[in-house]
Amino acid sequence: MRKSWLVVIAVLLIVMTACGKNNGATNSEASEKPSSGAVESGAKPVKLTFWHAWTGDDEVTKAFLQLIEKFQAEHPNIELEMLATPHDSYKTLLKTAAAANDMPDVFLTWAGAMTKELVDGQAIGSIDELLQDKPEWRDNFLPNSFTDFTFGDRVYSVPMELTPTSFIYYNKTLFDENNVKVPETWDELKTAIDTFKANDIIPIALGNKATWLAQSSIFSALADRVTGTEWFLKAAALDGAQFTDPEFIQALGYLKELSDIGAFQEGFSSIDNVGQEQLYNQGKAAMFIEGAWAITNLVSQSPPDILEATHLTVLPSIPGGKGNPQATSGVAGLGPAMSSKVSGDKKAAAFELIYALAGPEAQKMSVDNNKLVSYKVEASPDKVSPLFAEANRLVGTLELTPVYDAVLPAAGTDAVNNGLMEVLLGAKPEDVANRIQKAVEQALGK
Repeated sequence: MRKSWLVVIAVLLIVMTACGKNNGATNSEASEKPSSGAVESGAKPVKLTFWHAWTGDDEVTKAFLQLIEKFQAEHPNIELEMLATPHDSYKTLLKTAAAANDMPDVFLTWAGAMTKELVDGQAIGSIDELLQDKPEWRDNFLPNSFTDFTFGDRVYSVPMELTPTSFIYYNKTLFDENNVKVPETWDELKTAIDTFKANDIIPIALGNKATWLAQSSIFSALADRVTGTEWFLKAAALDGAQFTDPEFIQALGYLKELSDIGAFQEGFSSIDNVGQEQLYNQGKAAMFIEGAWAITNLVSQSPPDILEATHLTVLPSIPGGKGNPQATSGVAGLGPAMSSKVSGDKKAAAFELIYALAGPEAQKMSVDNNKLVSYKVEASPDKVSPLFAEANRLVGTLELTPVYDAVLPAAGTDAVNNGLMEVLLGAKPEDVANRIQKAVEQALGK
């Protein structure tokens, strides 16, 4: 009982701080509105508590709130008691509720560590039944989309968004003027680098001052090309693979080769990702490598001729590599989930709400609001920028592979980030691999 009161107090405090931003904390007005939606004869009234973090004024937030209104109209037998909490407070609220064993019926969760914590605490229920009941929906997601929501062979949520962390942004005008082919193999990439260097053009603009970019946007995808995903997951868990294995050292060697042949401009360690985008926008660089978030910056800041010439591809294949060349590193974001206590009619209603929030209509709505998803859906050309539409089409052809910093413990990530900078500056891959292995062992207590 004491723990339940702690949750009530936490909720009240957070709701008070969110005053003015709460889009219907209890939503009694919405649930009392008459509905024009049809309902099956004899459907039992069901009450669901639903927590979310949509409190902003952006278009995606507005679209999801409208989607919820539509759900209520079409399901008048399901009464939603909603709590909307700002993003920064939401995670704390959810963890507090889980610790007190007093979870809402349906809630948003983040892929990876947060969902795992909820699984370990037996606070979240599997949605396997829902996925089995709707195979056409389930099978239209990109490969590996459910990986970060899957624990112990059970799935606990569905991705509502996607953040690819590795795209090659390239200036097609510069490629055409210098008779350079968009690289599909490692040798073609090296040829492109040599040609651009010979013509005083930076082959690949790089801003690695903060050290995360080389890891998240280049190496996570590059290393997967060499080692394959299974090896990395085993190495990260110290389960039959190590970062001192030959394939990882080889992956570090490919990154070092890029630096050795002059793929990047001098001073790449003194500027950040904004700086590399500026070099590209000035027409000084033929390419840069970054995540999907760079699209927004380019659309709003690039000169018209640069933006029009910009297109996307992924890192080329690696000779003898174990990974899929038609893949890119990426992470799923938010997903709807349900409490482990939900059962019976309430569970059926929870499944209806989860499907409404992450089903085909919701995925299309997100894409049309310039948010990438891991679901195969075309964007409406009149609603999105051409560059975003191109990114969405490209993502639909790719497999998702892990981002190193989304899997490794914090100390391991730091070791990788710092080690990659050392490799770029000339360090031996073997020495860096040893330091990464020791950091992961220490972080995992092994």
